[in-house]
Amino acid sequence: MTDTVDEVDLPYDEDASQQKKIEALQERLEVLEAQNEEMRDKLLDANAENNKYQQKLERLTHENKKLKQSPLFVATVQELSDDGVIIKQHGNNQEALTEVTDEMRDGLEPDDRVAVNNSLSIVKQLDNETDVRARVMQVDQSPDVTFADIGGIQEQMEEVRETVEMPLTSPEMFEDVGIDPPSGVLLHGPPGTGKTMLAKAVANETDATFIKMAGSELVHKFIGEGAKLVRDLFELARQEEPAVVFIDEIDAIAAKRTESKTSGDAEVQRTMMQLLSEMDGFDDRGEIRIIAATNRFDMLDRAILRPGRFDRLIEVPKPDFEGRKQIFEIHTRGMNVADDVDFEALAEDVEEASGADVKAICTEAGMFAIRDDRTEVAMDDFLDAWEKIQQEETEDEDVSRTFA
Repeated sequence: MTDTVDEVDLPYDEDASQQKKIEALQERLEVLEAQNEEMRDKLLDANAENNKYQQKLERLTHENKKLKQSPLFVATVQELSDDGVIIKQHGNNQEALTEVTDEMRDGLEPDDRVAVNNSLSIVKQLDNETDVRARVMQVDQSPDVTFADIGGIQEQMEEVRETVEMPLTSPEMFEDVGIDPPSGVLLHGPPGTGKTMLAKAVANETDATFIKMAGSELVHKFIGEGAKLVRDLFELARQEEPAVVFIDEIDAIAAKRTESKTSGDAEVQRTMMQLLSEMDGFDDRGEIRIIAATNRFDMLDRAILRPGRFDRLIEVPKPDFEGRKQIFEIHTRGMNVADDVDFEALAEDVEEASGADVKAICTEAGMFAIRDDRTEVAMDDFLDAWEKIQQEETEDEDVSRTFA
């Protein structure tokens, strides 16, 4: 018996319908998988965002907790006694007796820095680090000044090199002769004669650690702060030796002692006595050389001028004719100078000029050429520059007399 058309087409239609259903289900599955992947990505993003906010919450919670806590104060251990520990709080210099655990007591010594709470109980011991102000005074990058950039003071330059540089670079020469190298050099003379430049050249030419300070930076309001900074400076120098300590404007802390009873003068004298002790005390200073500079040699205390503290007292005067000529040549090495410029004539004209004045003349002469839109500096520019500088100095003196 043969099949009819209907009987044959029915199974075929059912198979086609089944195939379409399978394809539709597969498409639906692919859509669901894509949606699932998208939701998974969103979930990961949400988790990451949640972690970020969780960290922010923890940080804010920690900061809030810190803000609610009572502040801690810095103090110094003065003495360890059977009754406890005597501390002195920084700032107000109040002393207090407090108790500590046996474990903490074993690690404490006089002059240790500690943190105390409102009741002056020791919370923790702090590192005995050098005063950050002393660290700031350490020169990390050598100045770009060399001895070749200094003119007019050749003799003084040689003395400085013998006193400071040679003991650091060739100590065996002093050992062979059997003498101790000079311990320090004091440069004194009018302003602008090259005292600071000599110190910069030493910092450039030697591999020693260079520490610079101004005398005014050692003058402080609270009792003992200036002396402590001096101790920290020399402690830093001992840690980094060989070292060169340069004290500019030393007259700010080493002026002649008077009978003044004011607290300010007494504090300055305490700072000076600490400096005297560090320069020539019981402890060996080691490979530390000292350079100091001042414009007021007449104001210095005799105690700081004696041998052992400053073995060389070097006067740095205004340059003579040859010195002024040499300084002109040094400061015009990079300038486009006209052929009519006569350095000998200029050195003759600027008889009262210091080394700093000569440098200012060269700079101002270049400015005259720039104003006239020229690339070459002429003789008249130097003469006009000197006239302008003299006029400014005269005006400054008139103003000083007015307010005197």
